[in-house]
Amino acid sequence: MDLEFRRDFVRENTRPQRLAIVPELVLQLAGGAAPIWGLTEAQLGTLGLPPPYWSYAWAGGQGLARYLLDHPHEVAGKRVVDFATGSGVVAIAAARAGAATVLAADIDPFCEAAAGLNAELNGVTFTFTLANLLELGPPNADLILAGDVWYRGPLADQLMAWLAAARAAGTRVLLGDPGRTFFPPTGVGKLAEYAVPTIGELEGANVMRATVWELA
Repeated sequence: MDLEFRRDFVRENTRPQRLAIVPELVLQLAGGAAPIWGLTEAQLGTLGLPPPYWSYAWAGGQGLARYLLDHPHEVAGKRVVDFATGSGVVAIAAARAGAATVLAADIDPFCEAAAGLNAELNGVTFTFTLANLLELGPPNADLILAGDVWYRGPLADQLMAWLAAARAAGTRVLLGDPGRTFFPPTGVGKLAEYAVPTIGELEGANVMRATVWELA
């Protein structure tokens, strides 16, 4: 599936929407009742597609995006990496807040299409990579951003080891999380918290508390 096919697929299964706590941004999103979220993971697999995480702006990412837009000094003039970018909401916020460069990373090829379309909608640009950064050393960056990635134990452990190595090398790390199961209980400092309206059928709640943390 080439990039243009993926971009068409995103357009056909989403519509431009604004987020309640980040109204400055507009994203191509599906919403919980959209046909793509009605497909089971098995059906998507038959179509050769992973679950469409890119079609929804998850609560942790929304909180992190809000924080960056409210505190542009955190990213202004800096080299930024957005890990597991999904819809691209955090990468877009970093670019809007004045980052010198933004690298958006995700292993799902459809994220490349979705994040690219969303960047265009918001008049920003960034670089995208499909590389699994966890298999590489700490990136050459001033700041790493990561949201909503603590939903599987092995992934969480691998991610925290990678982030800790980056932090030890001098890279600052900011995290956005609404209380996912495997988020680390220690080694982080709270920066901000936001009430984020969500889609209950996806999150199991209509409002979640998204916290922005700094890795100590």
